[in-house]
Amino acid sequence: MIKQGDRLPAVDITVISNNEQITVAADAFFADKKAVLFAVPGAFTPTCSNTHLPGYIALADDFKAKGIDTIACLSVNDAFVLQAWGKDQSAEAITMIADGGGDLTKALDLAMETGSFGGLRSKRYAMIIDHGEITLLNVEPPKTFEVSKAETLLEALS
Repeated sequence: MIKQGDRLPAVDITVISNNEQITVAADAFFADKKAVLFAVPGAFTPTCSNTHLPGYIALADDFKAKGIDTIACLSVNDAFVLQAWGKDQSAEAITMIADGGGDLTKALDLAMETGSFGGLRSKRYAMIIDHGEITLLNVEPPKTFEVSKAETLLEALS
């Protein structure tokens, strides 16, 4: 599994921002910024929609005040689903990242197989990335939601 001190791999992701979709390598996208990247098991799912994404939306200005250039949310869903979810959640302050085939998720070794529930999904995690280098990685144990919360990451920046 990827760890603190590692760099993001050169794996293509689809970035959704301002209603546009671009395909770019993850290492290139994060190379020139300090960012928070958090991943959810699925768009429109209960914890992801009711708590995880809304927490980052609510604290977006606080993250910016701490020097974060980009807050990004990744899910193993297609770009159209992520775009619709972002719109549904009023997530204008969040860059949505579609990892449709799970390529980045697998390269990070943060994939989980959920079988008939949804197939390949991402584990729930959050990381701080400084110009492509992972400086903090918090991966949730199964069926928990503590270390990847917006409040936890914001506190880590203090």
